[in-house]
Amino acid sequence: MTGALALCRKEFNAYFDSAVAYVFIVSFLVVTYWFFFRGFFLNNQIQMRDYFFFLPWVFLVFIPAVTMRLWAEEKKMGTVEILLTMPVREYELVLGKFMAGFLFVFVSVFFSFSLPLTLSFFGELDWGPVIGGYLGTCLLGGAYLSVGLFLSNFTKNQIVAFILTILLSFVFFILGEDIILANLPDFWVPLFSFVGLGKHFISLQRGMIDSRDIIYYLSVTGFFLFLNILYVARRR
Repeated sequence: MTGALALCRKEFNAYFDSAVAYVFIVSFLVVTYWFFFRGFFLNNQIQMRDYFFFLPWVFLVFIPAVTMRLWAEEKKMGTVEILLTMPVREYELVLGKFMAGFLFVFVSVFFSFSLPLTLSFFGELDWGPVIGGYLGTCLLGGAYLSVGLFLSNFTKNQIVAFILTILLSFVFFILGEDIILANLPDFWVPLFSFVGLGKHFISLQRGMIDSRDIIYYLSVTGFFLFLNILYVARRR
């Protein structure tokens, strides 16, 4: 794992080599806080339900912006050939880039933890849904990241990678939505309900931490990382 950690450190530092990372983090916090406070003062309740309700939709734009450069930029700059000749295994290359993206997303989400801490001073906050919501956020973020990292392999254009990731992540997210399930034959409903990324996130944000939801997200993340490893190995 030495190669993966070295690549992770390199990619993570690359985010902060320019002002782009700071703009991303500030924009993420401003947008998510706005979605939260627009309903907080109307509901007059000490809870973070609205925050976690909108977070997956914000992630649909934020995370593709994080992953679009991970492989596409290497291909555009012509450095991917150099990277593939390094004495590291394919899984280390993929994991290094994935961990860098995940760490960047984690740092962005970590700054938002000031929100529940502040709410706890104003009243009694139910920490169960908060913990479940943040756990679901990390798991959902990992799934989105693995999808974006995989799709970034197929193009030199970061904008194309950005759009493809949004589209595929959106499809996976809405598969379990009621509007989709209502128009399916009955025998397809359990499958689509299970595959939908959104359904599992709803359970976690309610504070119901079920091992099946955790295993599902880890499986989706692992599946797309595995596809990524196969693609890198084939290119190599």
